[in-house]
Amino acid sequence: MTDLNKISELLNSKSNTLPINKIDLEAALHTIFHQLLFPICDENCTSTSDNLNFVYSVLLENISNLINKKEAEKVLDLFVAELPDLRSKLYNEAKCYLQNDPAARSIEEIIIAYPGFFALTVHRISHILYKMNVPIIPRLFSEYAHASVGIDIHPGAQIGDMFFIDHGTGIVIGETTIIGNNVKIYQGVTLGALFVTKELKDKKRHPTIEDNVVIYAGATILGGTTVVGHDSTIGGNVWLTRSVVPYSLVFHNSEVRIRTTQDFEDSFNYTI
Repeated sequence: MTDLNKISELLNSKSNTLPINKIDLEAALHTIFHQLLFPICDENCTSTSDNLNFVYSVLLENISNLINKKEAEKVLDLFVAELPDLRSKLYNEAKCYLQNDPAARSIEEIIIAYPGFFALTVHRISHILYKMNVPIIPRLFSEYAHASVGIDIHPGAQIGDMFFIDHGTGIVIGETTIIGNNVKIYQGVTLGALFVTKELKDKKRHPTIEDNVVIYAGATILGGTTVVGHDSTIGGNVWLTRSVVPYSLVFHNSEVRIRTTQDFEDSFNYTI
């Protein structure tokens, strides 16, 4: 019989522990979203004060394990002070979803059921912590959203106001991406790097999207020097690695060919 104690010792000897509690941090993120920012489905009757104290204590304990406690307290004071303004901003962005999506029936539906809005909210939260140089936790939050709704936004990405994500599944937005105001993107869009090496970690690797741009499903835009000019439209399945001027229309030409009877016959006349 296998000696489980010996296996356990071997596994333990090779383990690298991280001094944060992932489960508590995810619970704190859930509390921020569902009970501090948008308590529209809160049936547990926990007071706002209790919820805020829970979030503060969890974040303080975990951030203090990554940086010194005095600095952690300073970070948390700034973070919680931003929450009221963040909520106002996000409610305005929920209205943007209501205006852009004909299937949307109410602000409440968008808040509780739209994956793009959830991913955007988590990004707004994680980006605040990222700007304060909090290690690991902003990325943990963004990956929680990624796992939940399939939208991968690095917490370092700079995203302007009224950012509308339609459907959203498969969207990837890299760390040094800059997105302006009133930008709309659809599922499967990638805003990525042309290539990745560790030497580029402090360089701008991802594109800049200016104001009032629409990017349709499946488009891929790559490169730190690539700029999509304001008021441009990027069509579905476009592969773009160079800048385009404002008011551009970029599209992918699909070939359409009417098949003949012979084409159908040939498609069945093959050998394995």
